[in-house]
Amino acid sequence: MPTISMFFGILIRMFNDEHNPPHFHAIYSGKKAMFNFEGDIIEGTLPLKQVRLIQAWTEIHREELEANWELAINGEIPFKIKPLE
Repeated sequence: MPTISMFFGILIRMFNDEHNPPHFHAIYSGKKAMFNFEGDIIEGTLPLKQVRLIQAWTEIHREELEANWELAINGEIPFKIKPLE
Protein backbone atom coordinates (compact mmCIF):
# COMPACT_ATOMS: atom_id res chain seq x y z
CA MET A 1 0.00 0.00 0.00
CA PRO A 2 1.70 3.22 -1.11
CA THR A 3 2.29 5.95 1.47
CA ILE A 4 0.87 9.15 -0.01
CA SER A 5 1.77 11.47 2.88
CA MET A 6 3.54 11.48 6.22
CA PHE A 7 3.36 14.10 8.99
CA PHE A 8 3.85 14.19 12.76
CA GLY A 9 4.44 10.42 12.86
CA ILE A 10 1.24 9.69 10.92
CA LEU A 11 1.40 7.64 7.72
CA ILE A 12 -1.37 8.19 5.18
CA ARG A 13 -1.79 5.35 2.70
CA MET A 14 -4.04 4.42 -0.20
CA PHE A 15 -4.08 1.07 -1.98
CA ASN A 16 -3.79 1.07 -5.77
CA ASP A 17 -6.75 -1.34 -6.01
CA GLU A 18 -9.19 0.37 -3.66
CA HIS A 19 -12.86 -0.38 -3.16
CA ASN A 20 -15.80 1.90 -2.31
CA PRO A 21 -16.59 3.96 -0.32
CA PRO A 22 -13.75 6.41 -1.03
CA HIS A 23 -11.28 6.36 1.86
CA PHE A 24 -7.66 6.37 2.96
CA HIS A 25 -5.78 4.59 5.72
CA ALA A 26 -3.92 6.30 8.57
CA ILE A 27 -1.37 4.62 10.82
CA TYR A 28 0.05 6.10 14.00
CA SER A 29 2.07 4.37 16.68
CA GLY A 30 0.86 0.91 15.66
CA LYS A 31 -2.81 1.94 15.56
CA LYS A 32 -4.80 2.08 12.33
CA ALA A 33 -7.92 3.84 11.14
CA MET A 34 -9.72 4.29 7.86
CA PHE A 35 -11.07 7.79 7.03
CA ASN A 36 -13.54 9.05 4.45
CA PHE A 37 -12.82 12.25 2.53
CA GLU A 38 -14.85 14.30 5.01
CA GLY A 39 -12.31 13.36 7.69
CA ASP A 40 -14.57 10.94 9.58
CA ILE A 41 -13.24 7.64 10.91
CA ILE A 42 -15.12 4.78 9.26
CA GLU A 43 -13.08 1.98 10.83
CA GLY A 44 -10.46 1.67 13.55
CA THR A 45 -9.26 4.16 16.14
CA LEU A 46 -6.51 6.72 16.69
CA PRO A 47 -5.77 9.22 19.48
CA LEU A 48 -7.91 12.37 19.29
CA LYS A 49 -4.94 14.69 18.65
CA GLN A 50 -3.91 12.68 15.57
CA VAL A 51 -7.52 12.45 14.36
CA ARG A 52 -7.76 16.26 14.46
CA LEU A 53 -4.48 16.60 12.52
CA ILE A 54 -5.75 14.14 9.90
CA GLN A 55 -9.07 15.99 9.66
CA ALA A 56 -7.25 19.29 9.04
CA TRP A 57 -5.03 17.65 6.41
CA THR A 58 -8.08 16.06 4.75
CA GLU A 59 -9.87 19.40 4.51
CA ILE A 60 -6.83 21.02 2.86
CA HIS A 61 -6.20 18.16 0.42
CA ARG A 62 -9.67 16.81 -0.37
CA GLU A 63 -9.43 17.45 -4.13
CA GLU A 64 -6.08 15.67 -4.27
CA LEU A 65 -7.52 12.74 -2.33
CA GLU A 66 -10.38 12.50 -4.81
CA ALA A 67 -7.93 12.55 -7.73
CA ASN A 68 -5.85 9.86 -6.04
CA TRP A 69 -8.99 7.80 -5.50
CA GLU A 70 -9.67 7.79 -9.23
CA LEU A 71 -6.13 6.57 -9.85
CA ALA A 72 -6.44 3.89 -7.17
CA ILE A 73 -9.72 2.41 -8.37
CA ASN A 74 -8.20 2.19 -11.85
CA GLY A 75 -5.24 0.20 -10.51
CA GLU A 76 -2.78 3.07 -10.80
CA ILE A 77 -0.35 4.25 -8.13
CA PRO A 78 -1.64 7.28 -6.18
CA PHE A 79 0.63 10.35 -6.13
CA LYS A 80 2.22 11.93 -3.03
CA ILE A 81 0.31 14.68 -1.23
CA LYS A 82 2.03 17.47 0.69
CA PRO A 83 2.17 16.80 4.45
CA LEU A 84 0.69 18.99 7.14
CA GLU A 85 3.34 21.43 8.34
